[in-house]
Amino acid sequence: MSSIIQVKRGTAAGWTSANPTLNAGEIGFETDTKKIKVGDGSTAWTSLGYTVTDGDISGVTAGSGLTGGGNSGSVTLAIDSTVATLTGSQTLTDKTLTSPGITGGTLVNTVVKGLEEDVNVVASAATGTINFDVETASIWYYTSNASANHTLNFRYNSSTSLNTALAVGDAITLVWLNTNGATAYYPNTIQIDGNAVTPKVPAAISAGNASSIDAYLFTIIKTASATFTVLETQTKFA
Repeated sequence: MSSIIQVKRGTAAGWTSANPTLNAGEIGFETDTKKIKVGDGSTAWTSLGYTVTDGDISGVTAGSGLTGGGNSGSVTLAIDSTVATLTGSQTLTDKTLTSPGITGGTLVNTVVKGLEEDVNVVASAATGTINFDVETASIWYYTSNASANHTLNFRYNSSTSLNTALAVGDAITLVWLNTNGATAYYPNTIQIDGNAVTPKVPAAISAGNASSIDAYLFTIIKTASATFTVLETQTKFA
């Protein structure tokens, strides 16, 4: 003869309205949210925390996994015993962590496969001052033929400086793809947050290459507040 065991159940609103105090070890189930609470004999329902349920990570602790915070709070992610913090409400969709992303901590000895990067493709001709917002993408590609030598101003975005975004000892690598027609142009002035910098180069860069795409690779290293070492290379693709 089969037996059926049932626990106390009701909607989330019903539990909140009644706000009972469950006995120690007594289980209460929310039929609409599929969440569970286990009583301790003294804490009312609305003050009682949920146990682990479908989609909920409140109170989960693992040696190399997730710890605490709940679905909408902050979560600590340990990878290779190195901790990073997921801030805000995070969602993993098709292996993608949505904004605002990972802050704090460092990932070490981690193998990354099939990494994709965003490219900011702009159907414009390079001229004047181009604000290279690294928040948008680390690779910028202007597909129309450049019409003049131009200035590249690296910043985080229109309201945040690169100096603010980077800590001392941080580095960022960026790529500028400039299309040239019969007349070649190049970025002859480099700025960070509106301030001119002189990149270090393996050979002097004094012109672009006609009928080609010139790729400029910049590694920007923050060595002190508002102080950067910039390494630049130029490669012709035709």
